[in-house]
Amino acid sequence: MLTKKQRDLLVFIRDRVADGGVSPSFDEMKDALDLKSKSGIHRLITGLEERGYVQRLPNRARALEVIKFPDGLDEKPNSSGKPSVLKQVINTISDMTSLPLVGKIAAGTPIEAIQDDTNFIDVPPSMLGSGEYYALTVEGDSMIKAGINDGDTVIIRKVNSVRDGTIVVALVDGQEATLKRIYRRDGKVILEAENDAYKPRILTPDRVQIQGELSSLMRTYH
Repeated sequence: MLTKKQRDLLVFIRDRVADGGVSPSFDEMKDALDLKSKSGIHRLITGLEERGYVQRLPNRARALEVIKFPDGLDEKPNSSGKPSVLKQVINTISDMTSLPLVGKIAAGTPIEAIQDDTNFIDVPPSMLGSGEYYALTVEGDSMIKAGINDGDTVIIRKVNSVRDGTIVVALVDGQEATLKRIYRRDGKVILEAENDAYKPRILTPDRVQIQGELSSLMRTYH
């Protein structure tokens, strides 16, 4: 038996999209169900899978297939020969990979990382390779010469060792997170900005922990 929210999600998907229409986004589904974050939509879809209404397809990021509809919630007729409304929506979701948006990262003076396990960001699988990834929101302008601006979202691949010159998420003294190029010289770790207004930080290796390397970047234009 579906919960009210799960049923509401299916009703919204069915009613929101007509044949050949535009599938609702995660944000639209979140707003329609009056949820605080997109993670709630992820949980609802997981619940639908556990109850046998959808299934994940192997070898595709978040790929789902509709198996059945609950009693009293029949799919609207579709005479166009196109995939069903619900399957269009599920396939649209399937083409994206959801990454945790875990907080903010300073591109400037290091700030304390803000951890938040409830927010997610959807990215195309083409932006990712092998390994584990997460996303961070950039604050500051110290990496502008590398094309990284204040407000950008950076996609980070989790690693703990990198080559010199790599742009990394560095945790300083166990509490300050910053986005910089990293170099090692004369037994020191150098965190270097891509902005002439910022001086490099020269630290002992025990003070710096690499938490990932820059993989890609997403930008929203206003």
